[in-house]
Amino acid sequence: MFDTLSEKFSNAFKHMQGKGKISESNIEDTLKEVRTALLEADVNFKVVRNFVNGVKEQALGTKVISGVNPGEQFVKIMHDELAAVMGDENKEINLAREDITPVLVVGLNGQGKTTFSGKLALHLTKRKKKNVLLVPADTFRPAAKAQLQTLAKSLAIDCFDSDLSMHPKDIALAAMAEAKKLGKDMVIIDTAGRLHVDDELMAQLVEVKKELARFNPEVLMVADAMTGQEAVNVAKVFHEAIILTGVVLSKMDSDAKGGAALSIRYVTGVPICYISTGEKMQDLELFHPDRLAKRILDMGDVLSLVEKAEETIDEKDAENMMKRMEKGKFTVTDFMQQMDMMKNLGSMSSIMKMIPGMGGMMRQMGDLSPAEDEIARMRVIINSMTKFERENYKVIKESRIARLAKGSGNTIKAVQDFLAKFRQMEKMMGSMMGMMKGGMPSLPGMAGGMPGMGDMPALGGKRKKPKKGKKGPWGGGFFK
Repeated sequence: MFDTLSEKFSNAFKHMQGKGKISESNIEDTLKEVRTALLEADVNFKVVRNFVNGVKEQALGTKVISGVNPGEQFVKIMHDELAAVMGDENKEINLAREDITPVLVVGLNGQGKTTFSGKLALHLTKRKKKNVLLVPADTFRPAAKAQLQTLAKSLAIDCFDSDLSMHPKDIALAAMAEAKKLGKDMVIIDTAGRLHVDDELMAQLVEVKKELARFNPEVLMVADAMTGQEAVNVAKVFHEAIILTGVVLSKMDSDAKGGAALSIRYVTGVPICYISTGEKMQDLELFHPDRLAKRILDMGDVLSLVEKAEETIDEKDAENMMKRMEKGKFTVTDFMQQMDMMKNLGSMSSIMKMIPGMGGMMRQMGDLSPAEDEIARMRVIINSMTKFERENYKVIKESRIARLAKGSGNTIKAVQDFLAKFRQMEKMMGSMMGMMKGGMPSLPGMAGGMPGMGDMPALGGKRKKPKKGKKGPWGGGFFK
């Protein structure tokens, strides 16, 4: 997400290195590269012009704070302007209403409307404690109903059995009546899309919106983040026809240029409410302009990482592991549990991007798939162990190593390498526990850090400010 834009911004900021002050002459080259980077990212040209002018005005009108590097101060100005372009704060749909809230999900075909409907239902159910009813109202694509029913079943959320021979407006009204009987709080209506904006699509949506007017519906348009300015144009047409209350950007885990995220709110005035960051149902995040601006500028997003950890990591399991480690016990079972916790948080690259300064390091390291593959190999070897061996890895000698190699489909050397690396990991855990007893906080379930991160800084648990440490070693596999 925004990898190319982040890299170009990083290169542009090099012009500010070593400068004693911010002046029009020494920011000119930086702003020129920033302007080019934004235009190449398919950001609306009016947004680019106003953004660059805003940064220049702020930079030249700002007095350099004593003791602060001018380059760092310039990055801060860039961050504030980026966040302002995308919106001042997160604006989720109104969840404070006492009556039933209908949510119309609209957009073109292939943007991810049905998948988002399932993700939103899970988000509202698990995180917001709402009672949700999913409603298939796509009368042009019958498979959409089956898809939504399958998602609803997997999420244990009720799905309305829509009669697709009815007009979508009648389906919506019938669903609202059913929701009232069932005592639902939210009704998510998955509407039909088209390959392009047409009069028939808009006329249908206008009728549905009109019928639901007395319920004051939320209207969310799902847009593919990869389509850039096209997504902005489509949002503008939808907003003019039915008045959107929010936009959802899907496929943000792809190599999204950034044009849609940086332009939609400015051009249409409609806030971005959510972003979809993966294929799993839990891969939905609230859109926080300031946090996304930090990610783009490689300033990290520790708050989102901590929030995700609190949602996905079982606190009791993490506490039990910590207690064992405090007693000097770190077993293969503990290591396996940590890997599972990290897997629940997301891919290695997505987690690293949330850590300040790791973007540049990731660009130097390149492809992380070999590291991910090594974790997968470790998992297979561990699964071939008995429970006794996992708790007492030192009993694993030649005959057991041969059995594990055969059972996991690996070579004897691969098993020996894993055991050697685990010994080093065990020692590292002991050192880290000593540091933590001295006051260093850790993220729940991440006491040992991510496999392969070495002695990377531990993150704050409950909203505490992270402390920086040394760069983690990557040579020779995961543990050097």
